[in-house]
Amino acid sequence: MKRVAFGIAAGLLGLAMPACGETAAKAWTIGAGVETPDDANWRAVDPANLLVFETTKGRVLVEAFPDMAPKHFAQFTKIIQSGDLDGTTFHRVIDDFMAQGGDVWAKKGEDPGWPGIPGEFTIRRDVAKMPLDVVIGPGDTGKMGYLKGFPMLTQPAFFAEMSADGFVGTSIPHCRGVLSTARTDDPNSADTQFFLMREHSPHLDKMYTSWGRVIAGQDVVKALKKGAPGSGSVTDPDLLTSVKIAADIPEAKRPKAWVLRTDTEAFAAELSTKGEVDVCDLPPIPAIVK
Repeated sequence: MKRVAFGIAAGLLGLAMPACGETAAKAWTIGAGVETPDDANWRAVDPANLLVFETTKGRVLVEAFPDMAPKHFAQFTKIIQSGDLDGTTFHRVIDDFMAQGGDVWAKKGEDPGWPGIPGEFTIRRDVAKMPLDVVIGPGDTGKMGYLKGFPMLTQPAFFAEMSADGFVGTSIPHCRGVLSTARTDDPNSADTQFFLMREHSPHLDKMYTSWGRVIAGQDVVKALKKGAPGSGSVTDPDLLTSVKIAADIPEAKRPKAWVLRTDTEAFAAELSTKGEVDVCDLPPIPAIVK
């Protein structure tokens, strides 16, 4: 079995995008200052989809989106529950790019036995059964939007009328805070290694399987010790001390999270004030954690 390495040439790193523009980056006013979530404006995160990363720099909470990559979600659920990710390192960290971890092979000193996962770079989305909550720009021609608070990159809805299956290609773009999966040049080689985006990197879109996003702790992701220029290889790296699925933590001790709903008229109204911008240039969707 070939050991997984992050398959991006150093020369591509210059394609990482700079920080977003001032107008788009302004924080959402909707949801600001709210401490007690209500069902009309906030969606409770399913504890089965809430990943609790404990690191030497602090806690990171990630919400997974199983429908976007069901095979990746299924395998990572098993890996997390096995404890194999506990004690792995963030061995490759590039400041304005990403933080990579989960090298179980290095931890064990041998092949951990997890199989390669077929690439799930995009899904075929039924626009009638799985509509976006809101689209940036005109509804039929917009190429970005939100679904359950996740940023979405998609073919325009009108493509469904011309496609053989009546669906459109859709994925989670590699915005700041997105969880994605490392692999070799083989598109079906992802196994245990993952990466958390420190900044927006659109050259990864539809080439790596993204299936979650940080809802709390992006400051921790940014604080992880960065590596050598170019390679990103870290000496004395920070640890991923443990990862748990919130549903596996006793209810009294598990974190509980709510995400601002993106399917409301109030959210759509505020989004319209941002203009037709790249979804990754918008601030993260607010979350409340207790």
